[in-house]
Parts: sequence; C-alpha cells; structure tokens
Amino acid sequence: MVNVSLPDSGLQILKPFEFTNAGRRMPVPLGARRLLAFLALQNDWVDRTSTAEHLWPACTPFRAAANLRSALCQSRRAATYTVIDSSDQRLKLAPSVRVDFHEMREAARRTIEGPVPRTEDWNRLVGDLSRELLPGWTEDWLDLERQWWDQLRLYALESLAQQLRNDHQYLDALQAALAAIAVDPFRETPHRTAMEIHIAEGNIASAIKRYHDYRAFLQRELGVTPSRQMTDLLHAVLEKRLVGGAAHIDGVGR
Repeated sequence: MVNVSLPDSGLQILKPFEFTNAGRRMPVPLGARRLLAFLALQNDWVDRTSTAEHLWPACTPFRAAANLRSALCQSRRAATYTVIDSSDQRLKLAPSVRVDFHEMREAARRTIEGPVPRTEDWNRLVGDLSRELLPGWTEDWLDLERQWWDQLRLYALESLAQQLRNDHQYLDALQAALAAIAVDPFRETPHRTAMEIHIAEGNIASAIKRYHDYRAFLQRELGVTPSRQMTDLLHAVLEKRLVGGAAHIDGVGR
C-alpha cells in the first residue's frame, strides 16, 4: 500500500544538498541524504535491492539492506509526514516533495523548445542553469546523471543565448553563452555563439579575441584547432573589417 504524503517539503540537489520541511531547513543524516537524492533522480519506482546495491556497492547484500532500512527510518524522522512512498519491495520519492532539479529540468526543456517568454528573469534563469548537480558528491551512481544534466543545461543555455541574440538583448545573451562555456569550456558552440553576439553588437575586436583565446586553449589542452565553421566566421569578420576600413579610407581620401 502506498503511504499518504502531505505537501510542504522541498529537496535541493542543485548546489549543496538541502531538505526543508514546513519552510525550515532540516538536518538529515548522511544515509538519508543519499537515499533522498538517489530517489529524486529516478523517474519511477525502484526496487529496494537495486537501491541498496547502488548506494552501498562496497557492502555485502545483507549490510546494504540494513543500511537502507536505517536510511528509511532517518528519512521518516526528517519530516512530519512521509516523504518516501513504498509499495511491496519498491520505493519512490513522494510526489508532494518539491525537487529543484525537477523544476529546472522542465525549465531547461522549455528553453530549448523556445521561445522564452519576454517576462522571464534572464539572470535568474542563467544562474539556475549554471548549478551543478550535488557538487562535492563522489558517488558512482551520480556520474551518468551529471553528464545528462550537463548536456541538457548546455543546450538550454546555448538556445537561450541564441534567442536573446536574435532579440538584440546582447548582454543577457553573452551571459548565457559564457555560462555555457563555464559548464564545458571545450565545447565550441557557446564560443562561436559568443563571437556572433560580439559581431551583432559591433564589437569586432572582441569577436576576434574570442576566436584566438579559444584556439589557444584548444591547442594547449588538446593540440587541435577550431572547426571550419568557426574559422569561416572569423574570416568573414576579418573580411568585413578590411572592406569597412578600405571604404573609410576611400571616403577620407575624397
């Protein structure tokens, strides 16, 4: 039988872990923290045995099961109502628990699908998409989840930067592109988008500098150069600059 849950609790797993109950930050033991975070990243019910094996892989099955029972008891004491639903040998985070990761996952998908509403708080959205998933945690079961989140927020930040550039909101667009670069400095798309933003606002020298900084970084770290697409963008900028400079000189000569 599924346990009945009541609202008014929140789980933060983007940035440092935090659990709140009735608006108050609650102390949660390590075992319960790991269990709550693990269940928050699952899309459906998960088997108890599988959960124990993921959370305590170095333990014997008997010890891992005991640790899981202890974590369940700790989670019950962390709130005034049930935050983990159970059915037979399955577990699931109660749907009434608000999880910041779930909210930002949906916000990222909406951003990718676009267009982003003009009423959106760009700085807050960029800040939220810049958050890491459980920073400082070293659990193996987090590796794929982190990779998945990083790819999703990268696409969202890049999409946001391009939408804002097209809407001539260059400062916000550049902040989104720089946030994407911070997530993955090797990825070319946000560097190229930053170049395009500089070009759109007329900062040609900044666009050229962005290209050369990225090229130097790739050469130093990987021994490779930017793609033909980014190099062609640089050549187009240089050609436009030379043509503009020649036109200016011709005008002065007359």
